[in-house]
Amino acid sequence: MKHTFLSFFSGCLLFSLFTVQAQETTTTTTPPKATNILPAKPKQEIEKLPTTKKDTVVPPKFNRYGLRVGADLYKLTRGLYDNNYKGIELVGDYRITKKYFLAAELGTENKTTEDDRLTSTAKGSYLKAGFDYNAYENWLDMENIISVGMRAGFSSFSQELNSYKIYNPNPYWGEVPVVVAGKNYSGLTATWIEVVAGVKAKVFNNVFVGFSLRLNRLITNKTPSGFDNLYIPGFNRTYNGDFGVGFNYTVSYFVPLYKKKVLPAEKAKKEEKKPKK
Repeated sequence: MKHTFLSFFSGCLLFSLFTVQAQETTTTTTPPKATNILPAKPKQEIEKLPTTKKDTVVPPKFNRYGLRVGADLYKLTRGLYDNNYKGIELVGDYRITKKYFLAAELGTENKTTEDDRLTSTAKGSYLKAGFDYNAYENWLDMENIISVGMRAGFSSFSQELNSYKIYNPNPYWGEVPVVVAGKNYSGLTATWIEVVAGVKAKVFNNVFVGFSLRLNRLITNKTPSGFDNLYIPGFNRTYNGDFGVGFNYTVSYFVPLYKKKVLPAEKAKKEEKKPKK
């Protein structure tokens, strides 16, 4: 009986060992599938990736070139309060380079001058031509001008001797009465040069107001017989010999004709140094 129990127990133990071994050999482990997913980069590395910047296109700047025409308001309005004066002056300039302008004034005057010894009336027309140099450096789209320049002037006129007094160094019998003459002397001319300093400011679109001072020096002066020219149209008074002064106050309108691209300073210098073909 005892031998039989041991035999049964040994058989059960061997059966159990055989079952466990069978389960271990039949059980297979599947390796993990390989994937192509790369590990995520740290946040700092992502932020340091180079970024492409878009180039900002700056629009080119242009200078306007053209003709500016106007009138002298001082001469136009002077006749309203001065009965001895009538006159008009037209002004103009043409831009030829960034800084230089061709400039001219054309006008007529009728001025009666009353002196201690005589009264005369000068009538005539004149032309002044020269250049202006703009010494003001504009910024943005401004077109203002602070200029210095020169003019050569020419006047063709006549003088009418209205009345005069004969000079009497010993007025024992009283002053000599005024002599009414009414003589006209035509074909008179004068030439001179002017140094001009002025300002022009843009107040509206293409509308400019300006002011200029002038120092004149007579070159030639054809005078009538018997007396000097007290007033020369375009030159002004001649009381101080060959020198005179003048000014004008103008309003003008700019007529743009074409534009030129503004070059950088270094490039502009290189363009000027290039030999002209």
